[in-house]
Amino acid sequence: MATVQAGARIALKNILYLTDFSEPSDAALPYAAEVARGFGAKIYAFHVLIPSPLIYATPEGTALGIVAEEEAAQANMQKVDAALVGLTHETIVERGVGVWPSLEHAVKEYRIDLIVLGTHGRTGAPRLLLGSVAEEIFRRSHVPVMTIGPWARKGLHQAARFRRVLFPTDFSPASLAAAPYAMSMAQENQARLILLHVVPGPEQPPGDKRAEDVAADVTRRLHELVPAEAELWCRPETIVQHGKPGERILDTAKATGADLIVLGVRSAGGHVGVATHVQRTTAHQVVAHATCPVLTVCG
Repeated sequence: MATVQAGARIALKNILYLTDFSEPSDAALPYAAEVARGFGAKIYAFHVLIPSPLIYATPEGTALGIVAEEEAAQANMQKVDAALVGLTHETIVERGVGVWPSLEHAVKEYRIDLIVLGTHGRTGAPRLLLGSVAEEIFRRSHVPVMTIGPWARKGLHQAARFRRVLFPTDFSPASLAAAPYAMSMAQENQARLILLHVVPGPEQPPGDKRAEDVAADVTRRLHELVPAEAELWCRPETIVQHGKPGERILDTAKATGADLIVLGVRSAGGHVGVATHVQRTTAHQVVAHATCPVLTVCG
């Protein structure tokens, strides 16, 4: 699994690219390839073949339907295989009753460090990836997930390059767990690193001493997150905003032209308190509406 230490680069060795062969999944493939190229990782292109109920309508049609579905999936996977030429990779088509159970098993079996997927947005179709499938992955995965959402595909981020990395943090342990990923993504891409903290509530008028002291303290803490050696490859920028975290993160991403947002979130496992719910709700808002890919890391 990925090595995460304060001030240290992470090691991504195995990346799982989840595909349902749709346009959103196709849009995510260049990002999976770019990360694999930068970190020297192996890509596992993974598709879960969930049988359509229609093929079980008659006994005669069942066998033919199963074969036809498998042949179609393999044909689509051959296109993915061709797109990954030059990278260490493996293609897997697995029959299953649901995406998450198969994915969870694959993450363990192949020692996956990162999942990359594209989302359709909510359509009401359970087999579509932020459809219900992506929602479940986002909620349950303990492995970092890079999501390319519907708005990201409509933006100007089609080159799959990360030149500006935005790292929002509320300084909680879960949030800070994502810091090594933000630093490493910025370093691998020689990217501009932008650190953001959102102070809840409205912005205070100029000259408010308490507000100025808070902003100065937050700025200092943001700078302290960046290891000294980072100055060799980037000039970190710090931003302090006021308001609702989700809205300000999205606004800042647009204003700075961020190519990647890196978010730390609390695991939903075990007792889910108010803080966990609020943090994950914010992360979900960002994933669903960001105009660039979002990397979520469970802390």
